Amino acid sequence: MSVNDTHDPELKSWVESANRIDTDFPIQNLPFAVLRRSGSSEPFRVAVAIGDYALDLTAVHTAGVISSAGLDSCLGSSLNQFMSLGKDAWSALRHELSNVLAEGYDNRKALEPCLIPLTKVEYALPASIGDYTDFYTSIHHATNIGKLFRPDNPLLPNYEWVPIAYHGRSSSIGISGRTVPRPVGQLKQADRDQPVVAPSRKLDYELEVGIFVGAGNPLGTPVPIAHAEDHIFGLCLLNDWSARDIQTWEYQPLGPFLAKNFATTISPWIVTVEALAPFRSLFTRDADRHQPLPYLSSQQNADHGAVDMQLEVLIQTAKMQNESAAPKRLSLSNFTDSFWTMAQMLTHHTINGCNLRPGDLFGSGTMSGSGEGSQGALIEITKGGKSPVQISADEERTFLEDGDTVIMRARCKREGSVSIGFGEVTGTIEAAESV
Repeated sequence: MSVNDTHDPELKSWVESANRIDTDFPIQNLPFAVLRRSGSSEPFRVAVAIGDYALDLTAVHTAGVISSAGLDSCLGSSLNQFMSLGKDAWSALRHELSNVLAEGYDNRKALEPCLIPLTKVEYALPASIGDYTDFYTSIHHATNIGKLFRPDNPLLPNYEWVPIAYHGRSSSIGISGRTVPRPVGQLKQADRDQPVVAPSRKLDYELEVGIFVGAGNPLGTPVPIAHAEDHIFGLCLLNDWSARDIQTWEYQPLGPFLAKNFATTISPWIVTVEALAPFRSLFTRDADRHQPLPYLSSQQNADHGAVDMQLEVLIQTAKMQNESAAPKRLSLSNFTDSFWTMAQMLTHHTINGCNLRPGDLFGSGTMSGSGEGSQGALIEITKGGKSPVQISADEERTFLEDGDTVIMRARCKREGSVSIGFGEVTGTIEAAESV
């Protein structure tokens, strides 16, 4: 997806709030979500964000101002059918939406009733997620975690060769704003002979980028890296909640299980790959690192494979909320810190013939940078719980406590382009169910 007239920095919208410099949703963005009016019993429907509003695409279809065939596939309560159509259909609808929302459009009165204030909507998952794969693509995160357990050999030998991942649980993926009950599981203390069943004492977040698959591939047909992004619809934010003490006891020999499958939370808006075109970056590896194998390499991926996407995590404790105190920033990193690109993730996922389907979701793995203040999880920030982080004058954290709200945000900025945002993904920890 190359830069085109929909990215024109001079383009303005007749929706005035879309022209503010601080909006996440200028006309150059146009992300997709599934929503309805708050507290209503009306069906969920597909919408596009513009400024402080959601444009209801079912209402737009009724208004008859758009001819794109792709609009017909946006009339249900999920994006799966639209995702299945492929990049040409996605781009065609985006262009028509850009045209009718642009300043000077002569039939805006037909579209004004299709706008719903974002303050008056509630969200559902944007797609039916059949399968969820969580990758492990930040070498900084992998190294930081490895140092906690293998200080002399933190990075396993396959890491620089293979985009590591595991198959996650799609049924527990929820939308931003949910509460997350503290998980219960087996915990094994080092000084005890046997484990106990109890609520996790080391509950953590993980700052990740969610990647939605668009058009799928047939079983047995790998997707070459030159065509990988043709199969990616767009990106969102993802919080991969993690119970570190459950994970420590269970993860060998097969990896994450109950420590991860109790909850994953995503932001409601999917920013399309086309909207990200002005923010693509070089993908490079340090010369002393192993370079990707040929099936994971292409000139296009080298020139434009990375996404310059600033990522932020904040926390607001229950006490802070009661005192109306602003959230505290915990980290700031960038998706360019990823050791593997989204194209490489998809290509590797299918190299064995695995078939992906519209609406499948990838997690990037925790996005951490190389510097202090860029770690994407508390286990890194607190060095496994040994160095608490100061949240306020009288509060500190090693891991999450009940009542804590975690907030994740993202923004793409580049000189000469209008910056775009992703909204946010939030979640609040509540007490465990009784054991």
